[in-house]
Amino acid sequence: MNRPPALPLRPTRFQPRRRDILRGLAAWPPALALAGTAGLSACGGSSGGPRIATGTGAGTGPVSVTDRRVKVSTAPDVSLQVRDWQRPGNSGPTIVLLAGLGGNARCFDSLAPALASRSRVVAVSRRGYGLSDKPLPVKTATQYYDVETLTSDLKAVLDELGLLRVVLGGHSIAGNEVTRFAGRHPERVQGLIYLDTSFDYTVNADSGGEEPPLNRRLDEPRPTANDSRSLQAAIAFNRRKTKNWWPALEANLLDAVDVRPDGSVRMNTPEAIDTAVDTAAHNHSPDYKAVRAPSLVVTALPSDNRDLFPWLELPLDAKTEKDAANYLRIFRHVRISDSNRLVAALNTPNRLTLDNCGHTDFYLEREAEVLRAIQFMTWA
Repeated sequence: MNRPPALPLRPTRFQPRRRDILRGLAAWPPALALAGTAGLSACGGSSGGPRIATGTGAGTGPVSVTDRRVKVSTAPDVSLQVRDWQRPGNSGPTIVLLAGLGGNARCFDSLAPALASRSRVVAVSRRGYGLSDKPLPVKTATQYYDVETLTSDLKAVLDELGLLRVVLGGHSIAGNEVTRFAGRHPERVQGLIYLDTSFDYTVNADSGGEEPPLNRRLDEPRPTANDSRSLQAAIAFNRRKTKNWWPALEANLLDAVDVRPDGSVRMNTPEAIDTAVDTAAHNHSPDYKAVRAPSLVVTALPSDNRDLFPWLELPLDAKTEKDAANYLRIFRHVRISDSNRLVAALNTPNRLTLDNCGHTDFYLEREAEVLRAIQFMTWA
């Protein structure tokens, strides 16, 4: 992945790598941010026992969120970071959310409480990320991080929380886990939400026979040592390459970094783990024929340079302006084609396509539309 090993902050996967344009969308790239999280801290709540929520009615009173650690493995010992939003009297289906590559449960700190007006909502940080445990691969490059293991982790979380049937939502590479879980445990799934995921990372995407142009100005900025010297420096670096700034993205990074005694910051996920998850995801071909639950497909389509290349500084030279326009056109073609493949494979009429937004934060920028689409669904 061409990351300089000496840098404390690695590049995010904010934009797809060129090779991933031709293999579907790259894994989710959390925008890096470091700031306070006032208003986002946990309070109250309890897990309750096993339940199946089948209604759609909203409860009364405030939404509370409880932070948990759930043990999912003993060899090696692995516990996961879990956030659990509840509102007394809710009768909507329980919704479980999984972040994309590099993300953790905190990236749903806005969407989850909005959904919790009707449903219990649980967000999980997969092993290797956020505050979840991070066993290092030893025997193979992807040991402990293949899709089967991540799917087993998810089942262990549901079992521990007593959740018999749920609606599963996954962003980006989490679509693999959502699909695999639905195939392995159909009795546990009421519905599926695909949040800008790819049809199959192992196959070439339909680019219309075109190659994305090569232009270094279109490349995501790479962090320097100076960008990691403090929390403030990390914030500034990521503001420069992020279209919008959200408290949920700040909270996500707060759980993704270690602050060192000298005030500098370093990502708390070892690069070997990042590589393991990325490699395993891109070597997994989902089996959609095994999916029986109703599904919703949400697709984010960039419409301009701010959506796809937010770091570009104006004015652009003629070549960069032309290359950016061609890249955007090819990218939109790839994403529309890929989304059509996913919808066809799932045989679902339920889809939401959002223009003028980006892969990383569309569910924040367009939260109201995503929320309506999810709440409109009649889950089995």
